[in-house]
Amino acid sequence: MPHPLRRCTSAERKESSVKQFFGTSHSGNLSEAVRGLQQPQLLILMSNSEQFETHVKELEKRYPGIPSIGCVGMCYDTHVIEKGVGVVAFYDGVSAAANVLEYASTMPAKHIKRLETDMASIHGSQRDTVCIDFCTGNDACVLTTIYSVLKRHGISLAGGTGDADMVSVNGNVYHDAAVYALVKNNNGRAKAYKENIYRPMGDYRFIASKTDKANYIIGELNGQSAKLVYQNILHVTEKEILTQTFKNPFGKINGNDTCIISIKEVNGNALTCFRQVNDSDVLIMLELGDYRAIVQETIQTIRKDFSRISAVFSINCLFRYLLFTENNYMQQYLKEMSILGNHAGLVGYGEHYNNQFVNQSMTCVVFE
Repeated sequence: MPHPLRRCTSAERKESSVKQFFGTSHSGNLSEAVRGLQQPQLLILMSNSEQFETHVKELEKRYPGIPSIGCVGMCYDTHVIEKGVGVVAFYDGVSAAANVLEYASTMPAKHIKRLETDMASIHGSQRDTVCIDFCTGNDACVLTTIYSVLKRHGISLAGGTGDADMVSVNGNVYHDAAVYALVKNNNGRAKAYKENIYRPMGDYRFIASKTDKANYIIGELNGQSAKLVYQNILHVTEKEILTQTFKNPFGKINGNDTCIISIKEVNGNALTCFRQVNDSDVLIMLELGDYRAIVQETIQTIRKDFSRISAVFSINCLFRYLLFTENNYMQQYLKEMSILGNHAGLVGYGEHYNNQFVNQSMTCVVFE
């Protein structure tokens, strides 16, 4: 399938705020989800694996030529749509360009010229432009590639990993790819944020070894079985490891920041993670903080930066969704985020923030 032509819309330059539309259908009826939506300038599709390809084609047919990206995953505003379809649209004050980087698992840089061309077309800047991306895998390498271009312009990124090895852009479905949308706020600022609800636990420091980078496996920590090290510190059985990671993931120090690494499964005496770990990487143990208080801190930080907010699009990790749901906090969380203004988003399988691929986090873009 040939890559889609880049399509960029130019907003009418009137003094108005960006507007964000969010429509859903629990049954997967796209007509119901987009009812009332007129003249969008960017479309974001979040669908289920069975109907995704049909929804991509139908959305393009309804809004031909409008930049769009999509992936398989749950979505939300004040409620979570676990099945069906959700559509987010930005209009009335946005310029956007959407495109694809194919061969995500082997050479995502092959078509990086597309991103450079799109950057030039919307004339974005650090003040008013952000990038939203969806990926099928090999996220760390993909992000390094994308951010090599964005960094030169000071433009920040938020995004995530979709399910079912499918993403879409401009009416076409791709496997093994990353899709992106450059979004410029023509009448105000735009900025990306990341939220971490974990903190270091004790003084644990681990040197990873016997890793399998391709399969995200940690064989040993400080020369001992990674599985047994994790079990002995937290006093959990092998069966409990996969739920304990909600409270105690690993962390990798990245400058002044910490990248969260979730455990995916037990692999003999090793641990398979959702993020790549390399030999000699230094890891720490993390523990769950007061996430209710941390969410409030994030909200206050955003409100301090933006006295007037038009739209917020966020990506919440599936593990955060499960943790919040288990603790009867998910509905309250979405209610609190809605205080910021028009808030909608995706439940992803990994989160992106600039050049970082993280787990169990929330990333978002905010428009003035």
